[in-house]
Amino acid sequence: MSTSDENLYRGDPPAAPPPPPGPPAYSPPPGYPAAPGYGPPPGYGQQPYGAQPGYGPPPGYPPTYGRPTNTMAILALVLAFVFAPAGLILGIVARKQIRRTGEDGDGLALAGIICGGIFTAIFVLMIVFWIIAFASISSGSFGP
Repeated sequence: MSTSDENLYRGDPPAAPPPPPGPPAYSPPPGYPAAPGYGPPPGYGQQPYGAQPGYGPPPGYPPTYGRPTNTMAILALVLAFVFAPAGLILGIVARKQIRRTGEDGDGLALAGIICGGIFTAIFVLMIVFWIIAFASISSGSFGP
């Protein structure tokens, strides 16, 4: 009972295929001499002096990206102009979140609070003036 593969260990990985050929080097077509000044520039395919592959910042340096901006702070400022009471409330909630999480956007949340508060106050005063105007018209105080 002898086979041709009796000495092979079954756990060995198969033989690796040969590596693919690299990019062909520049050469002029057969029968033509190489023209001066043509071909890849010197150092083609090499990194510039002092450059290293991208592995991230060296140890001890902060990352190159900043802190994320709180989404609720952005919404507070936008909604302060669209629907002022919602902008006011979202601004207050966003400032509490920013203090807790350390995100950016405290200025946006503060602007949302200020604009939302001003526009809400103007809206409330408009409603009060409308109520006074309707009350005075219905009581008959205007007119002869």
